[in-house]
Amino acid sequence: MTYHLHLTDTAGQEEYRGLWSAANTRDADAFLLVYDITSHDSLVALDYFNDLIEMESEERSPAKPSQIKFVAGNKVDLAHDRQVASAEGLNWARDHGCGFMETSARNMVNIEETFALIVRRVVAARRGQAAPPTRQANVPTSGLQNYPTTIEDNEKGQASDANGKKKKGFFSKLSCCTIM
Repeated sequence: MTYHLHLTDTAGQEEYRGLWSAANTRDADAFLLVYDITSHDSLVALDYFNDLIEMESEERSPAKPSQIKFVAGNKVDLAHDRQVASAEGLNWARDHGCGFMETSARNMVNIEETFALIVRRVVAARRGQAAPPTRQANVPTSGLQNYPTTIEDNEKGQASDANGKKKKGFFSKLSCCTIM
């Protein structure tokens, strides 16, 4: 089975907020809200987008599966400049009924794992296997402690593990998914 992902990246910029039209939010199966761990304001800005999602989800057809929401704290490679503690991001995610992960797009830490988890949750929701969204605990969390943090870029800019072997991504191991 092939799954197609349509991604809209607003980059948190004011001029892109219009892209979050009712049609985009109401028909979406999942949302990935990303903040920068080196900017507390970026975490605060997630409230705006979460409020939009919540408002539009009230208009969503009850026949459709629950929407999946996930929060990613990005730029963990800049931990020395951290302004948002992991626990603060996790608590925000829990308070808003979201999953949580910390990532580094630069070093490819938890990027594929985050998208893979979202895809699995959407598939489960579509199959009717997902529990209804809750604002209680039971928010899945993953952080860097569960993944190798010694990923280095080789001379071609490809991620590699601590032994220098090319890191094979999650989606490259699957034959079922296509990201568009």
